[in-house]
Amino acid sequence: MSKLALVTGATSGIGKAYAERLSAEGYALILAGRNTDRLAELAAAHPVVRTVAADLSTGEGIDVIAGICAEEPLDLLVNNAGVSHYMALAELPADKAHEVVQVKVVAATMLARAAVRGMQERGTGAIVNVSGMFAFSGPAPASVQPRRAVYAGTLAYLVTMSQALSVELADTGVAVQVVVPGVVATEFHERQGLDLSAVPRMTPGDVVTASLRGLALGEVVCAPGVEDTGLLDAIFRADLAALGGQSPRLASRYLD
Repeated sequence: MSKLALVTGATSGIGKAYAERLSAEGYALILAGRNTDRLAELAAAHPVVRTVAADLSTGEGIDVIAGICAEEPLDLLVNNAGVSHYMALAELPADKAHEVVQVKVVAATMLARAAVRGMQERGTGAIVNVSGMFAFSGPAPASVQPRRAVYAGTLAYLVTMSQALSVELADTGVAVQVVVPGVVATEFHERQGLDLSAVPRMTPGDVVTASLRGLALGEVVCAPGVEDTGLLDAIFRADLAALGGQSPRLASRYLD
């Protein structure tokens, strides 16, 4: 019996690369996206595909896909859907701010929640959340930090949520991974009117290769372009040091 995977944002870029790779590896696929024409093309090219048109920036769209996650015996959920609203918070229209948070935070959370119980009961499965290296960009100075506070914040949420969920699911047979690629050659930036054709970029296929190999290696945080994983380890050790370094006493720098 084929394994079953659900991929969101499957009509282009990283999501499409997941769909094509998983199909080649024998998975039956449920592919979700907003572009019905592209979903039809995927279904025609891959006979083991079921497509679902849904807008994950809406509550209705989230409910549709969450229902599938709860009802189907998923072996793999790939929360890949995203939107590219890069803008300073004060300039970001309310509807676009809402869309970013709905797609990257609310949808990813609710789909994982819907899928995880069945995976636990079956004792197997994996949840992959696609984030990005901008999750670690908070401390960057203005000279190198594009104005994207909301976008970067949602990516950071996915990292922390995935790490915490991985601990919750320890010894259940269910794996959790968050993928944090850098700049990838997709339509993502073009939709913002950004021309990155001269910038070295990773291919979506390489991101998927890293993700699937990272799952086999047991990586919770998969950084496809980071050779020295000690850099990531240092970040997370510092996080835990700060967490453990707190005290009920007020820090001396705040005292007269």
